[in-house]
Amino acid sequence: METFLIRALQLMLCLSILVLLHEGGHFFFAKLFKIRVEKFCLFFDPWKTLLKFKPKKSDTEYCLGWLPLGGYVKISGMIDESMDKEQMKQPPQPWEFRSHPAWQRLLVMIGGVLVNFLLALFIYAMILFCWGETYVPTQSMTYGMQFNSEAKALGFRDGDILVGTDIRKFKNFDTRDGISETYRDLSKAKYVDVLRSGKPVRLTMPTEGLNMLQMFKSTPPFVLAYFPAVIDSVITDMPAGRAGVRVGDRIVAINSQPVTTWNDYNAAVAKMSDKLVGAPTDDSLAMRHITLTVFHEGSATADTLSMMMNESLQIGVIQRGMRQCYQTVTQSYGILESIPAGISHGWNVLKGYLGDFKYIFTKEGATSVGSFGAIGSMFPSVWDWHRFWELTAFISIILAFMNILPIPALDGGHVLFLLAEIILRRKPSDKLMERAEMVGITLLILLMVFAIRNDIVNFLL
Repeated sequence: METFLIRALQLMLCLSILVLLHEGGHFFFAKLFKIRVEKFCLFFDPWKTLLKFKPKKSDTEYCLGWLPLGGYVKISGMIDESMDKEQMKQPPQPWEFRSHPAWQRLLVMIGGVLVNFLLALFIYAMILFCWGETYVPTQSMTYGMQFNSEAKALGFRDGDILVGTDIRKFKNFDTRDGISETYRDLSKAKYVDVLRSGKPVRLTMPTEGLNMLQMFKSTPPFVLAYFPAVIDSVITDMPAGRAGVRVGDRIVAINSQPVTTWNDYNAAVAKMSDKLVGAPTDDSLAMRHITLTVFHEGSATADTLSMMMNESLQIGVIQRGMRQCYQTVTQSYGILESIPAGISHGWNVLKGYLGDFKYIFTKEGATSVGSFGAIGSMFPSVWDWHRFWELTAFISIILAFMNILPIPALDGGHVLFLLAEIILRRKPSDKLMERAEMVGITLLILLMVFAIRNDIVNFLL
């Protein structure tokens, strides 16, 4: 429960910042061009508004809604989600959106996306300035990588160290901003260079490339970092702690099945989870009873420990991760250095996301679409400001991209109509705009229902 609350609080804070500044972008340009903003609402407020106030001599009412699915600004003389048809029947007024030149209306509509994108670049720059960049160089991962059967069929072997492709050399094997750049490069590469037992080897990749999402989502994935199955910490009041597992222990078997890495251990637990689905209570209790064979730190003999896993198949150990297994490199940035580096990193994140977007139209991609459950699960189970700002910047870029898509009811839909108006020198009719808005709202509701359905299915699995 505590983990859920910490993640939920991080998600709510992240969305509050992004929605507030996104709507603030629309608000800024509207005020700049003296267009009246009737309402500024953080979150949606159907049927009920939690808080609202209107400063004296102001045309704008500021509100806090109860439904954290976004926010909005109600701009006078504009067909939007409020569907205020009565206002549109009145003669145009000088302070209304519809009375201003198309280029001004265009800036009002792209204001939110512009703010989100610039915010992401600023956050990335400040992260580099405050924390620098710490990573494990791929070629320093001396244990190498583990590969699945598909990768081995292409010539990869467990223990190979990825060096680079015809596209570029690998810098690190990080997935902190979604899918690793390593996967992106491997999916498009003509050849891959690896170190095998200290010797360079070049592997030829399929000419048609690989499906990156399948590589990433297969069980096990195409490639994983090699982490020795060494325990970093133990939760004393959980099964492992009660059975005598200690910090620094190395797991060598689970239920007599050999284990070398955490990948092996996780794969074994995943198989147990599959078998438990639909199993009778007595059988599930028996399957949750396991034996763990470990070498205690400094001991030359193995110790076999018996324990009962909890219902989530957890035993209460923290795995020793990449940065505990390999030597890290930290690069510091001054304020002047951090700005171009942050812009470069943010631009690369956007390019990677754009490249990955095509997969949303595949079966694997569609099942990956999630809503707040999927986003919330990205946040760590403990409050970490570094990670919080990394994810806030990443989600800000996603929000900017999704909003600029040419879908009615989104900013991009309005932008599309405004560009058509500028080119054709003719405004679309109010009736057309109303119908497009309704189609867009319907599509967005259906997409949200589909995303929530995926969250529920993934949670149950």
